[in-house]
Amino acid sequence: MIWAAIGLAGLAVVAAVGFFGVAPALAERGMNRVIPHDPWPVSPAARALHDRLTVGDWHCDSLLWNRDLTRRGRRGHVDIPRLIDGNVALQVFTTVTKVPAGRNVEENLERNRDQITLLAVAQLWPARSWGSLLERGLHQAARLHRFAARAPQGLRVIRSRADLERLLVDRAAGAKVVGGVLGAEGAHVCEGRIANLDRLWDAGFRLIGLHHFLDNEAGGSLHGASQGGLTDHGRALVQALVARGFIIDLTHSSVETARDVLAMTDVPLVVSHTGICSHCRSPRNFPDDLMVEIMARGGVAGIGYWQEVIGDPSPAGIAAAVKAAIALLGEDAVSLGSDFDGAVPEPFDVSELPAVTHALMDAGLTETQIAKVMGTNMLRVLRRTLPEG
Repeated sequence: MIWAAIGLAGLAVVAAVGFFGVAPALAERGMNRVIPHDPWPVSPAARALHDRLTVGDWHCDSLLWNRDLTRRGRRGHVDIPRLIDGNVALQVFTTVTKVPAGRNVEENLERNRDQITLLAVAQLWPARSWGSLLERGLHQAARLHRFAARAPQGLRVIRSRADLERLLVDRAAGAKVVGGVLGAEGAHVCEGRIANLDRLWDAGFRLIGLHHFLDNEAGGSLHGASQGGLTDHGRALVQALVARGFIIDLTHSSVETARDVLAMTDVPLVVSHTGICSHCRSPRNFPDDLMVEIMARGGVAGIGYWQEVIGDPSPAGIAAAVKAAIALLGEDAVSLGSDFDGAVPEPFDVSELPAVTHALMDAGLTETQIAKVMGTNMLRVLRRTLPEG
């Protein structure tokens, strides 16, 4: 009996090591793949131009995964060394707090098992986060702050225009440092309490997406069951977001929700990781007329890199999607929104971004247009929306 008990205990230890130590890494390796490819072409002219650009990206989910982002990784798409290799000046790091099993872009139901709960347990997040969406968001935010504290020469968390301007001055002087902006993918992180916005703001969050894959207290998701607009709570939440100074991200919100937000606000709005529907007909992309209306406010659309939103997941495919976005929305309304580390296969990791500059040059964009898409449009929105200091 003793030996049997010892054997069972040993098996339990082995199972625990596999679950807590190996399973999350294996899951990420499968979800955040780089599509195999030969080296993408980057001409000397494209490399020189890319090195002069201020590059920004509106969306990555790297904080969801238990990787040390201060060190160069061998899986996933983003870490600080690879951001520096890609000459990225600004990266929005979003926090993911709830994803239903069987997630899809057409209809997801609340009764489906939440996958982030299992991931939080498997990655040994604090126990308080296992049953709290707010604590999951705050835990991921704290990870970004810890990375910045451990590697201040490589990463700073941007909370204000003053932070942003200091970053740009230092980069112009030769510093290889990345500015990280915190965002939340889905207002369900507030757990139905508008007062929780104060905790998120104090933790450094500056961008809030109203939805992810499910309907929530704010209203209908683009991929939810209702396809409804804002609820009364959602209207109060939007008012509070505007009053506090958060950037509102309409990605994943339903068409009706987006129209309701447009009707009650006059601030620039962001669609952080998306495509253009007439270029790639996907239920993941907003109708063209809605995108035009959203961008008329001075906001931006971050063009994604993966097949579902652009069709061709390659640098040339990204360039084609950018050209379609410029044709529809104008060159001042187009940015980058990779969805790196977002459980979608990507054509490259962030260190290979010069290939996009090369592809944009090949597609006939001017240097001014390329500079806008790669970062200055993002800068304009951040300068207008971030608090002064």
